[in-house]
Amino acid sequence: MPADKTQDLQGARQGRDESPEERADRRWGELLQELRVAQTGVQILFGFLLTVVFQPRFTELSDVDRNIYVVTVVLGATTMGALVGPVSFHRLVTGRRMKEEAVVWASRLTVCALFLLLCTMASSLLLILRVALHNTFALWLVGGLVLWFVLCWFVLPTWARYASTAKD
Repeated sequence: MPADKTQDLQGARQGRDESPEERADRRWGELLQELRVAQTGVQILFGFLLTVVFQPRFTELSDVDRNIYVVTVVLGATTMGALVGPVSFHRLVTGRRMKEEAVVWASRLTVCALFLLLCTMASSLLLILRVALHNTFALWLVGGLVLWFVLCWFVLPTWARYASTAKD
């Protein structure tokens, strides 16, 4: 491996001339930008979910659909918790020279949040499509959409990471 492409403790390639502290600051800034994008979408989805129970037609839902709704709201809440977690983590360790650790834990929470968001989206879509279609085709649509999300959010980045590692 060339001298300018060393690896850090997490196995990521380092191609910049920056100190560990500078690298942690850069990675933290990049992570915050990613969180801003995800949080906006999750906040809108979660806000919408919170209003559904107050709609007049909510009482017309079957027990199964009401249970799906409850699971969806709980998943939405856990997703919000995981997305806000990095901010709380950073705030509680600020000034203790733990930026690198904060970035690692915040990254883990963000990946956890992506998985929870996948589950929230799946259950939201299941509820909406069950109500709209009244048939089992809703399950097939949700299954296809979940596969699409998994491909976009997890498979392609993992494949790119593997392909990049294989080149080195």
